[in-house]
Amino acid sequence: MSVRRRAPLPRAILSGENEGAFDHLPETVIANLRRANSENARLWNTFYPRPGFEIQLADLLSVTPLWGTRAEDPPKDRLQPYFWGFHPNGQRLEGLEEALEEIDGAGPRTEIDLILRGAANVVVIEAKNLSTLGRCGRYQRRACPEVHLTGDRWLERCRYWEEHTSRFDDRLDFGSRPGPGAPPPPCARHYQMARTLLVGEALARRHAASLHVWAILPQDRWPSIERSWLDFAGRVRDPEQWRRLRVVAWDDLRRG
Repeated sequence: MSVRRRAPLPRAILSGENEGAFDHLPETVIANLRRANSENARLWNTFYPRPGFEIQLADLLSVTPLWGTRAEDPPKDRLQPYFWGFHPNGQRLEGLEEALEEIDGAGPRTEIDLILRGAANVVVIEAKNLSTLGRCGRYQRRACPEVHLTGDRWLERCRYWEEHTSRFDDRLDFGSRPGPGAPPPPCARHYQMARTLLVGEALARRHAASLHVWAILPQDRWPSIERSWLDFAGRVRDPEQWRRLRVVAWDDLRRG
């Protein structure tokens, strides 16, 4: 649910603090902007379109990634940024609500930090600073409807295994469907990136665009995240989609 600002934005926002997007962003996003080492502020300051500056996909792809393939002939596409689903001017990204409804249904919506939309490409980005890639909160609380809720406690089935429009295993090799007593399933470990991939694909399909899925993080955080990322990437079924996965360091991105 979008909310109106109740207090000034922090000085961590270097420019654009009067943009309309801040009148629509969830309070969780605004609260993160006020924290020390805010990844949200870092994201905004890196991608906020300064006067005379355009975000070109070819420029982003020219940055040497921490992980990913270099594009020999990168596509030329001018990208518009949508921070947490909103253009800086406050406009909601066309097709995003429909993509979220298709994948997430009536439950909590996947929150993608940044979406870059071009004429033929959509880039979805998960930004990290001190945190790690998100895992399934229900599984961690021992409330997974597939593994933990049985008998009188059975409430529902997980839509990412149940609904044909949003099944993880259509796009990711997560093995067999988990059940009571099963060991920790891959979907619990890769919950955030799996949902990001599914929503990104649903959105890119609506724009007839190619999907790129990226993570941005501090270079010194890569060793602690590398193993999880490699496991996630190795489970992506589509080879072409696998080639459009990337991990980029903040400092390298700024230099690029």
